[in-house]
This record gives sequence, C-alpha cells and structure tokens, in this order.
Amino acid sequence: MIDKNAIRQQFQRHERDTGSSEVQIATLTKRIEQLTEHLKANKKDNASRYGLIRMVNNRRKLLDYLKGSNEEAYRKVVADLGLRR
Repeated sequence: MIDKNAIRQQFQRHERDTGSSEVQIATLTKRIEQLTEHLKANKKDNASRYGLIRMVNNRRKLLDYLKGSNEEAYRKVVADLGLRR
C-alpha cells in the first residue's frame, strides 16, 4: 500500500495542498512502481496492464502541463522522482 500522506508532505506546495500537479505526479509514480512489480509476478494480468498504461499516460500529461506552466517545479519533480525525461 502507498503512504499518500508521506508523498503529499514531500511534494505539496502549501500545508493544505492535496491536488497540485506535483502531488498527483508523485502519487501516480508510486502507484506505477507498485503495479509494475505486480505485473512482473503476474504476466497474464492484462486488465492491470491496461490500467498501468492509463496511469503512465496520465502522468505524462501532467508532466507536460507542469513543464509548460512551471519549468522549475517540473525539473525538481523529475529529479526527486528519478524519472527519465
């Protein structure tokens, strides 16, 4: 299970921030990592594979939005999460 509160505290813009792009990207990244491990053990789980593809696409859209609106925050998120972009 993912500890969303810890992720939120690390990436939030202010104290009550729960839905900024940075928080959403970090949460999706952790879910993607978890689902990738699941799919390594369960190779025939195509329903979860479809969900993984949707999460990756959603994260890509959020990263593109963040890059266009606040490039400094984008670079920080990519560096903190270790994403290849």
